[in-house]
Amino acid sequence: MTARKEVPTVAQSTETDWVSRFADEVIAEAERRAPGKPIVCASGLSPSGPIHLGNLREVMTPHLVADEIRRRGYECVHIVSWDDYDRYRKVPAGIDPSWAEHIGKPLTSVPAPPGSSYPNWAEHFKAPMIKALEEMGIEFHGISQTEKYTSGAYREQILHAMRHREQIDAVLDRYRTKDKDKAGAKKPAKQQQKPVDEAELEAAEGSGAASEDDGSAGGAGYYPYKPYCSVCERDLTTVTSYDDETTEMSYTCACGHGETVLLREHDRGKLVWKVDWPMRWAYEGVVFEPSGVDHSSPGSSYVVGGQIVREVFGGEQPIGPMYAFVGISGMAKMSSSKGGVPTPADALEIMEAPLLRWLYARRRPNQSFKIAFDQEIQRTYDEWDALERKITEGTAQPADAAAYSRATRTAAGELPRTPRPLPYRMLASVVDITTGHDEQTLRILSELDPDNPVKSLDETRPRLDRAERWINTQVPADQRTRVRDEPDTELLASLGETERESLRLLLDGLDTHWSLDGLTTLVYGVPKLQAGFAADAKPTPELKVAQRAFFALLYQLLVGRDTGPRLPTLLLAVGADRVRKLLAA
Repeated sequence: MTARKEVPTVAQSTETDWVSRFADEVIAEAERRAPGKPIVCASGLSPSGPIHLGNLREVMTPHLVADEIRRRGYECVHIVSWDDYDRYRKVPAGIDPSWAEHIGKPLTSVPAPPGSSYPNWAEHFKAPMIKALEEMGIEFHGISQTEKYTSGAYREQILHAMRHREQIDAVLDRYRTKDKDKAGAKKPAKQQQKPVDEAELEAAEGSGAASEDDGSAGGAGYYPYKPYCSVCERDLTTVTSYDDETTEMSYTCACGHGETVLLREHDRGKLVWKVDWPMRWAYEGVVFEPSGVDHSSPGSSYVVGGQIVREVFGGEQPIGPMYAFVGISGMAKMSSSKGGVPTPADALEIMEAPLLRWLYARRRPNQSFKIAFDQEIQRTYDEWDALERKITEGTAQPADAAAYSRATRTAAGELPRTPRPLPYRMLASVVDITTGHDEQTLRILSELDPDNPVKSLDETRPRLDRAERWINTQVPADQRTRVRDEPDTELLASLGETERESLRLLLDGLDTHWSLDGLTTLVYGVPKLQAGFAADAKPTPELKVAQRAFFALLYQLLVGRDTGPRLPTLLLAVGADRVRKLLAA
């Protein structure tokens, strides 16, 4: 095969690294099928609406495998087929109901949503995904199915399918009977996973192609080709006759129009999905393409396509793992505020690209996982930072190290990163308190570690910007931190001597402990000192109770709640003078 510059592989063991295991299989299969040619991995995306984080797995899975293949020095192409010649199926929430008049048209013939600068519906939803993929370092070759079909690129494949329509129908019929119950009704698809609410159910949906018409609905025999009407542009058409010799095809449309065309010259229609997909496998020579759980039932496109690609198009089915559901932590708030499920662009507003890549790289395709838009994002970042420390120390497990390498770099090079990645939860707390005021933010961050102070906010970007965006868009107003302007005199006056002493010990220690580590020692140490222990003593159950009571008192006096950001960060953010003003009993 054509070699390129060697990039070190990232894992020695394919037992623990799913990407390496698939890369092994794909390389071996490509050598068997077409030695010496570039290896083709593929994804398919339908821009019928926002392309969400569940759809991203359709791209990330082959991307990671293709990238590993490139790391090993092989030439590999990752195709992303934009299924923009699919029919417009429904008007999504938030769009003028008048768009229903476009149902049945190709997505590229539907006007973009109101206010969009893009020429059509498909381009409007493709654009943010393309930008997100670029930010994530995903190298791909995009193919517009509208361009392919309307240019006549698939003409021979269409004519071939029409000539073999009885054979295709016979393949489909094997599965139609399996997919029906004794009464002839279609069996419900097995539920592979259980999304927890309607918004997550929407996220679990594929493009809708899995349930599309397979061409058997017409009353004049089976035809695997569906023309778009030349008058109304919709696919509410029925082929009524076709002549193999002349390629003369007649169709009628629900709009009342009917005509006869020569299919060898006709470029306004497409193969039905269960024939279109295997046709493309053969046409592109695809060796690896995953698919979602909506394609996994006995009569699904993937299963049926495996028969059709071999028996009709003389090709082979790709290696194709099924990938599991990607859920969202914080979905309810996201779906209610945006009217839909979050997209990669939404995720990249609140997290850095390497972290988002890591969430997909560390889980096998058949493992479901959740992406956090709520408070859990802080824990996710803590995990990521802990992994980075293990990588630096050389103590990470091989599979973890492999996932980290795939997250932070591709065969083309390193992804951009934050020069000084301070803890996300700390950055979020600081921008929450300062409401994004740069001068105040820098003052606080510079005091975290006096021996190595932050000199410019640019050192902490883009992570700082992601944390600020998360605070501003995902944290409800009633959970935001608002530091008191004036002391709570009523609460201060009601304090007992033990509580007053705890506040004096804290204030007396501020100057000598004014750093993140120092303040951590101080706030945990005050209850220990009061109990007669050393500041570094291990806490007893009784001490833990005293610490919790002390922390709750500080939160009430500083922010008027029982909880808030970590106290050392909060104290730094408030500033020593203001802390003294609010806590002086």
